[in-house]
Amino acid sequence: MTSRIASVSIIAFTVLLAACSGGSDRYAADGGAPSASPASTAPAGMAPPVALAGRWTLSSTGAGSCAMTFGAVADASEGTIAPAGGCPFNFFTSRKWSYGEAGLVIRDHNAQILAQLAPAGPNRFEGKTGSGQQVALSR
Repeated sequence: MTSRIASVSIIAFTVLLAACSGGSDRYAADGGAPSASPASTAPAGMAPPVALAGRWTLSSTGAGSCAMTFGAVADASEGTIAPAGGCPFNFFTSRKWSYGEAGLVIRDHNAQILAQLAPAGPNRFEGKTGSGQQVALSR
């Protein structure tokens, strides 16, 4: 009788423990760290129409221009930015770029969007900053 009570207790404990774990699809099959949930997964980027790696000039009429070096591997949909001095507005804080359906997005060191640009011919992108200033990126 005692072994039967112990068996029932173990089974009940196992069922309760399994119910507390939440969805088993959130955890790696090997019991490792949780995997990304579908809601937190960013949409896949797409390769820009031109290879972005290399030196570009960011400019804005009446506000000046500066050189920016874009880093990326071939066909990348995101990469790094190293701005030179004298960038207009707050583009001296540029650190990351990404390309997707919305076009080219330039982000600062805090991942805040600085500008969103669309292709405007070979080796040229045009768009606006978050506060509405016109900017262009060209080679």
